[in-house]
Amino acid sequence: MTAKALIYGLQDHPATDVAEQFLRKKGVTDIEMAYIDLHDELRKEMWARTERSRTIPQIYIGDTHIGTLSEMVELDHEGGLDPLLNAG
Repeated sequence: MTAKALIYGLQDHPATDVAEQFLRKKGVTDIEMAYIDLHDELRKEMWARTERSRTIPQIYIGDTHIGTLSEMVELDHEGGLDPLLNAG
């Protein structure tokens, strides 16, 4: 079983879409998409949680803040992503 993922992103945004696709290819089926361009309260929530107001997407696996798409890919290459995904 894989952990739940949360992606703060923009609708129809290439990096947001790639982050979702990447996680789906890793077997994650429970992905919450929080589109900050559609809901201002989600933008405020993302800022409060991540303190990164300009970098999209921001990705969480369970309660763990992964960061951006490139940070998630780097974590995967280092072997650190699968343990988080399988912890759920």
